[in-house]
Amino acid sequence: MAVATQTSGKRLLIPALRGVYAGLHDSAETLLRVVAGVALFTHGLGKIGDPFGAAGMVEGLGFYPGTFWSPLLSFTEFFGGILIAIGLLTRPASFAALIVLLVTVWFHWVTKEQGYTGAEKSILWSAVFFFFVIRGGNRHSVDARIGKEF
Repeated sequence: MAVATQTSGKRLLIPALRGVYAGLHDSAETLLRVVAGVALFTHGLGKIGDPFGAAGMVEGLGFYPGTFWSPLLSFTEFFGGILIAIGLLTRPASFAALIVLLVTVWFHWVTKEQGYTGAEKSILWSAVFFFFVIRGGNRHSVDARIGKEF
């Protein structure tokens, strides 16, 4: 769908804003993808130096053996964040991040019994990564540059 058609069929309260919305549509989506990727990368940065360091934590969540799941978590956050930020393999990287975030929703809501309040941030991040599982990287991505998407 062309950018110009994103708002063309809708009746806007302020029609003069149609051009602004159409012009910023892809840029806003790209900004969300880059911020989400950098946030995930930053979260993984503390784990990648010692990829086995979270073994006890992941086993505490029921993921055995921790020596398998801890590096997977580290790599998903660190490298997945980079891939999402640049828009390369956006869908699979976002899917991996979504799985990690859904586990954190379960952890905060159920395991720690914090309910919605404890899981709220994880729910929001899950929604962001779900969006990119479905949408991909858009035209401002490495996926688009190479002409292939997953």
